[in-house]
Amino acid sequence: MIDYTLLFYLTVTYLITSIPFGYIVGKIFGKDVTKEGSGNIGATNVARTIGKKAGILVLILDALKGYIPVYYAYDYFFYDTRAVMLVAIVAILGHCFSIFMKFKGGKGVATGFGVLLALSPQTALIVFLFWLGVFLVSGYVSLASIMASSISWVILFYIEKDIYLALGAFIVSLIIIIKHSSNIERLIKGTENRFLYKAKIKED
Repeated sequence: MIDYTLLFYLTVTYLITSIPFGYIVGKIFGKDVTKEGSGNIGATNVARTIGKKAGILVLILDALKGYIPVYYAYDYFFYDTRAVMLVAIVAILGHCFSIFMKFKGGKGVATGFGVLLALSPQTALIVFLFWLGVFLVSGYVSLASIMASSISWVILFYIEKDIYLALGAFIVSLIIIIKHSSNIERLIKGTENRFLYKAKIKED
């Protein structure tokens, strides 16, 4: 039997998470971030092309896109974990494949973190600390994001002991990793841009 209430909630979740905050903030600052830097609408590209304050704003807004629908599904509407799993997946799909951006979008890291924070704050903290450690050691946002996403669902299952939440987190992490395919290729080739520890250009 079709749960039309859940179907409506999933539809609203997709539309809300499709809002391209990075693109909107860029336009406010007079720039089209899809034509600047990496062309991505995520917080990292916004920070690089507009500034750190704008990047932090986009980071928070994108994280809230993931957090709010999952939090309300989990703690307000009391959906079971199978339904919450679907909400989590739809939230990341909305951000990564926005209907307002011709089904293109960000890479899902901030939104994925928001989802994880709503599902399990303890897991989110552990994953964030792991991300931060990899980032500070390597200087690569992409490498930290890929590695943190890869372990997030394992940690979630260990802490929450719920197969549906873990499955949802696994699918979310898989989408994030797929969206980072070009970054993975550049990391292998050694051409990926570092956010920290940029190589200095030697002067003749």
